[in-house]
Amino acid sequence: MKHYDVVVVGSGPAGGMAAYEASKAGLSVAILEKESLPRYKTCGGGLVFRGRDMLPFDISNVIEKEYNDLYIYFDHLDQPLFAHRTYPVVTMVMRDKFDQLIIENAKSFGATLLENHTLKGLEFGDKLTLKTSQGDISATYVIAADGVLGPTAKFAGWTETRQLIPALEYEVEVPQDVYERLAKEARFDIDVIPKGYGWCFPKKNHLSIGVGTFKKRKINLREHYYAYLKILGIDDVLSEQAHGFQVPISPRKDGFVKNNVFLTGDSAGFADPLTAEGITNSLYSGGLAAQAISQHFNDPAQAEAKYLEDLNLRLLPELKFAGYLAHLFYNQKTIRNYLMKSNGQRYCDKITDVYTGHLELNKDIKDRIIKNLGLSFLLK
Repeated sequence: MKHYDVVVVGSGPAGGMAAYEASKAGLSVAILEKESLPRYKTCGGGLVFRGRDMLPFDISNVIEKEYNDLYIYFDHLDQPLFAHRTYPVVTMVMRDKFDQLIIENAKSFGATLLENHTLKGLEFGDKLTLKTSQGDISATYVIAADGVLGPTAKFAGWTETRQLIPALEYEVEVPQDVYERLAKEARFDIDVIPKGYGWCFPKKNHLSIGVGTFKKRKINLREHYYAYLKILGIDDVLSEQAHGFQVPISPRKDGFVKNNVFLTGDSAGFADPLTAEGITNSLYSGGLAAQAISQHFNDPAQAEAKYLEDLNLRLLPELKFAGYLAHLFYNQKTIRNYLMKSNGQRYCDKITDVYTGHLELNKDIKDRIIKNLGLSFLLK
């Protein structure tokens, strides 16, 4: 049975960065992937600048489009709010190419990609045994990066404590004149679906269009998607491929490490509660897990403590703060609309600085923003 220092389950952004950092540190690493790369992955494919900036290698070959402007539309405002920066606020990627690029960089440091290996179970002992569709392998550590519905966390003993919300995305081909009109901007449309938003992300030759609601309920996503097409002025669709998925917008409540298994990305519940964007925090948490393991490889307790300490430095407090903003955006519509009408552009600029990594959220800044937004009751 082949043994590795670290087995990473999943080849998305969290898994790719975990494999990259662990193999770069000199550990033997295997990446367990149930499909063959490149493979399609349901995702809006919008990488905010902070996520792009943390990548230690060039991604220019997989960029579909990039936008220094981002537009946010509200029904009650005559004009959209917008964020303009001298750098790409959002970079558009297709996840098949983006994920494979990260994996190739991990392989350059010696990581082994095991394609068509489906995880069937975990056994715990002196080492971790991973039961796969192509036989058993063992590891000292396992990094779970297999997404919102991946089985690793369940096999390792976690129960479901994340809040999962539904979304529906289409890859859409439209006539060239319609594409050129919509390709001028990356946009969000708030409230085109109850307690949620729609997005239109232009790629090289098609549009990624979707809707998601931030309150789990029975709702006809397809109906809202087609209504959103009318808002976008799309009357003629040449082709479309639908992909439904779920987004975990709250971290797990029962920890992120058990018996040398480290949860990262969507497996841990690290998607942003306000935007549902998950790539950035997947990259970040995958890297943190691998660094903690490589720094304290011979002391699992220290590796766990380091990972949890690093998560609490920035990621977990920021998710909590984003949860406050999400409460305002999706549950306090009247208050939100008033604030957006009076100071929306200023708020938009501040939030853009947060999500692009140009404003560090210390406690004073977070408290001030929350008070300015009329959410002081959440600080009690």
